[in-house]
Amino acid sequence: MPIEAPSLNLVVLRARDPGSLAAFYKALGFEFQIERHGSGPEHLASTTGGSVFEIYPKGSESLDTSAVRLGFRVPSISTVLSDLGTTVDMISRPSKSDWGTRCVIRDPEGHKIELLET
Repeated sequence: MPIEAPSLNLVVLRARDPGSLAAFYKALGFEFQIERHGSGPEHLASTTGGSVFEIYPKGSESLDTSAVRLGFRVPSISTVLSDLGTTVDMISRPSKSDWGTRCVIRDPEGHKIELLET
């Protein structure tokens, strides 16, 4: 029996302002809903393509996810950048690569986000 390759099914980010961070990712096409699991904290969750993307409030603990780098395939980088407006923290401008057009931006909580248009 062939072994099935692993696939990513969950990404969790911590944020000082989860609502603001969700608004940023909404420009990439994510739709969030409020969730709570058991006695855990209320958070925002988006399910797409079989994966769950969650944004939790950053509590008093020292959990910091700002070193995390995420990559998203998007239909149009120019549309995403336009939807985000003038507040985009651009690390590298859109340019052609072997994988398609790509750029790297930073979200409001400091996470580096690679956008790839194929």
